[in-house]
Amino acid sequence: MLCRIEKYRSWLRLRLVFSIYGVFMNRIQSLKRNEFGQVYRKGRSKANRNLVMYVMPTATSKLGISVSKKVGNSVVRHRVKRLIKESYRLHMDEIADDHHIIIIGRNTAKGCSFAEIESALLHLIKLNGLDMIPKG
Repeated sequence: MLCRIEKYRSWLRLRLVFSIYGVFMNRIQSLKRNEFGQVYRKGRSKANRNLVMYVMPTATSKLGISVSKKVGNSVVRHRVKRLIKESYRLHMDEIADDHHIIIIGRNTAKGCSFAEIESALLHLIKLNGLDMIPKG
């Protein structure tokens, strides 16, 4: 009986962690399919070794993440997407609120650690002028 109670408690803890994570992730709005096309056509792009970022100024802020099948199987692609999404979430308060952003994971991103993806994302944010830190 004690074993069942311990399993239930650990399940409740895990569910609480995921529900808190879900609250944070709901703050990030996703781009719709037609908005992806608009950003690709009208937005400007910058790239580095691991990521490509398309940015288009708009009234609201939305994020789109794309990782090609060339990067790897679904497990690898989803890992790259999770790393990008988490690094964006951690720095979303430092990013200007009036842009639609598409982040594309390149083939070299599949072997990267979280710190490398985070560094690449911050580099692209500065290249595109999305950081809200005053210059000067």
